[in-house]
Amino acid sequence: MVENTDVVVIGGGYAGVMAANRLTRRDDVTVTLINPRPAFVHRIRLHQLVGGTDDAAVDYRDVLADGVRLVVDSATRIDAATRRVTLATGGTVGYDYLIYAVGSGSADPRVPGAAEFAHPIATLEEAQRLRPIVDAAPATDTVTVVGAGPTGIETAAELAEAGRTVTLVCGGVLGPYLHPRGRRSVAGRLAALGVTVLDGPGTEVTAVTRDAVRLADGRELPSRVTVWTAGFGVPDLAARSGLSTDVLGRLLTDETLTSVDDERVVAAGDSAAPSDLPLRMSCQAAIPLGARAADTVLSRITGERPSALNQVFAGQCISLGRRAGIFQFAHRHDVALWFHIGGRAGAKVKEFVCRGIVKHLADEAHKPGSYGLHRVSGGAKRQELLEGRRGEAPATGARAAESGTCGHRTGRPDRTATDERDRAVHARLNAAVTRPSAKERVDA
Repeated sequence: MVENTDVVVIGGGYAGVMAANRLTRRDDVTVTLINPRPAFVHRIRLHQLVGGTDDAAVDYRDVLADGVRLVVDSATRIDAATRRVTLATGGTVGYDYLIYAVGSGSADPRVPGAAEFAHPIATLEEAQRLRPIVDAAPATDTVTVVGAGPTGIETAAELAEAGRTVTLVCGGVLGPYLHPRGRRSVAGRLAALGVTVLDGPGTEVTAVTRDAVRLADGRELPSRVTVWTAGFGVPDLAARSGLSTDVLGRLLTDETLTSVDDERVVAAGDSAAPSDLPLRMSCQAAIPLGARAADTVLSRITGERPSALNQVFAGQCISLGRRAGIFQFAHRHDVALWFHIGGRAGAKVKEFVCRGIVKHLADEAHKPGSYGLHRVSGGAKRQELLEGRRGEAPATGARAAESGTCGHRTGRPDRTATDERDRAVHARLNAAVTRPSAKERVDA
């Protein structure tokens, strides 16, 4: 008689759905997906929800395999010793293996007034709350978007295209990931839409009030609605459950995505920190990580050695309203190249990507095991960075401090030391990027 294996996936986003679907390839595996919402959130369309051009939600019946049991609830604690997950409603769910895919949300802004007066949009509920607020504001009143990463740029462009008066406060560089050529393309499109872009020194936000935003250089900007997109945070479920995390709270794993504390716990997506060298928070990383996490669990079930992470990146895709966009190509180790596709063609590529993500999940639901992009090699750069880290103290491999009864982490590692090490890592990445070779130009 074949023994059944129970696998619980916490989190029904890009990584969690991919992992859950892939696990159904074995008939002797029972898969339970725990998620606080009854619908799948197409997170890269949340700015469209705010702008009124999409609802950013997909029925789970369209992306989740029939064999996956969906539990609409929130996980409040993981008890690794007894292999049980406690739910917010008071029940528990047992597991043989657990995939931790809780994703990310809005970071604590830690700027006076921001939590009270600014509106984050990292979750479906946040975007839904913001939509009527934007609709109620007069079109001539300024909407200030804080943060110039993809979410900030997309939100600013979406609202400006809808006729809103928009100021984008960068707090530094517009689109930090972008190559200078790509950045110029984005700046040009924002200017054409009438977005006022404030970048460079002194544009860090120091305070938010009900009707204004204050900058480090002393300027005070009138703001009827302030949208906060500066940074993401992760849920503290792993830390509260006594599992080792990095300084942001992502679950620390080895290169097979297995927790450094427990081989029965595997992580994927934004909430994973493999070898304390996490990938960029993005659906581009989350979906392959979900597939890799599922493969790790399936390998352990069959007694095989799981494969190590070796992920490839294509670049960064940003919408600039409904009629323009940019696809910024990158080295496969996730550093921007000189080449990009912009304008209307960029918008078409972006929409193709958005639709393609849902298709990837749906295809895996209908034919588990068919997805294979996580097997495409990201090259040797990650291994080089890992080799460079050997001998360095991890950010938080061991708990900084523990309480006497629960074993939770109560201390925090030295943030300064971690920042210096991370800067060194990024410096090594950037140093690897030279003028594109002839082959790279052809490949692009």
